[in-house]
Amino acid sequence: MLSKLDPHSVFIPAKDLQDVNEDIQGSFFGIGIEFSILDDTLHVLNVLPDGPGDKAGILTGDKFIVANGRSIAGNKLVADSIRKILRGDRGSTVNIRLMRDGKIIEMATKRDIIAVSSVDAAYMIDSISGYIRLNKFSTQTYREFMLSLEKLKKAGLQKLILDLRGNGGGVLDEAVEIADEFLEGDKLITYTEGLHAAKKEYRCRREGQFEKGALVVLADEGSASASEVLIGALQDWDRAPIIGRRTFGKGLVQEQFDLSDNSAVRLTIARYFTPSGRSIQRSYANGGKAYYDEISKRFQDGEVVSADSIKNDTSKVYRTQAGKKVYGGGGISPDYFIAADTSHMGPITLKAYTKGIINDFGYKYYLSNRKVKEEYKNPIDFSKRFTMSPENWQIFTQLSMKDSISLNNINDSDRTYLSKALKASIARQLWRNEGYFEVYNAEDESIQKAMEVLKK
Repeated sequence: MLSKLDPHSVFIPAKDLQDVNEDIQGSFFGIGIEFSILDDTLHVLNVLPDGPGDKAGILTGDKFIVANGRSIAGNKLVADSIRKILRGDRGSTVNIRLMRDGKIIEMATKRDIIAVSSVDAAYMIDSISGYIRLNKFSTQTYREFMLSLEKLKKAGLQKLILDLRGNGGGVLDEAVEIADEFLEGDKLITYTEGLHAAKKEYRCRREGQFEKGALVVLADEGSASASEVLIGALQDWDRAPIIGRRTFGKGLVQEQFDLSDNSAVRLTIARYFTPSGRSIQRSYANGGKAYYDEISKRFQDGEVVSADSIKNDTSKVYRTQAGKKVYGGGGISPDYFIAADTSHMGPITLKAYTKGIINDFGYKYYLSNRKVKEEYKNPIDFSKRFTMSPENWQIFTQLSMKDSISLNNINDSDRTYLSKALKASIARQLWRNEGYFEVYNAEDESIQKAMEVLKK
């Protein structure tokens, strides 16, 4: 029945509803570790500072053998199964048997609330320019964003890069609240309207904390829904240039209805519109499969590598406050186009990502070089001075061979890209996500373009 409606009206089975709700809430109850399955064993990659696992004494490099009587080593368990074992009710106990330096250790920890931050990174690029990356819009995103913004303002922030690449959206109200921090007066941010839903306007309600500073926004084909609400408002009011590629094109609003068997239905109840009145929703007349396949077709038909190939719906033209032409019906087109780097998308690189070998390398490197963090002041210092040695590349080659990936005939482009990714994976192990993005962004073309635009 739902398949006859639109691609975003969906049924959520009871077994998936908790995960979906936790994603929206931005938290879950667990023990506060990041893990990976290596050689059929759970390895602890990181321990959340001051989290339950940290207080119990779990360390990076520990290998779990048993949790609450369930064996989690050598029995082909997948990550989702392990998460179900480690998560549970707040205050409940997880009894763990683990191996550390060849010794068996037993300990117990109580589950507690674990925040899943919407902010991947927030740091100063130079003395006046800052960067914030949001990965979604949960019910905690605005609070997390404001904490990051305040931190950067104390460090001298005058110009900001807001990175919404790959941000698939989430809670509409959170995007509206963030837009209010950038727009002055009582400007219209967005409005929603449906066949059975009256028009509702969302306007600025207070003085924002960054109404005057220079701002640019990064977007791509993965920026959707609530991200597009924020992007559309900033573009229509000429508050910030958009850098990157055409956004996903989701302009529909869903409401979730919980059912008696603990499943749920999300139904589209309205469309949202940018301040200029445009709906950016793509057509779904050819069905859900064609609708989602349109994104991959952008790579096939050259749109992601050439601005001339962007397929705007030019049947109706809209104008920003300053009179610039903008379009609806197919996402939001950028003001400055940045081509996707497709040169490294060969089978070897893709396999290395899908198998998780790049992250595994960062972890393995850390275990063999636990004091490496002491050699560098911060991620930027690491980015400037660390290089992948032939010995490091050989370790990665051996890891790849375990998954039947041969690097013997890898081309120079793939090797350069993988070296950059491996360097960033070490930074993630040392400084978590923020370190990863500080190092990876140092050579990112979109960041470089954003800095160029900010200087103007």
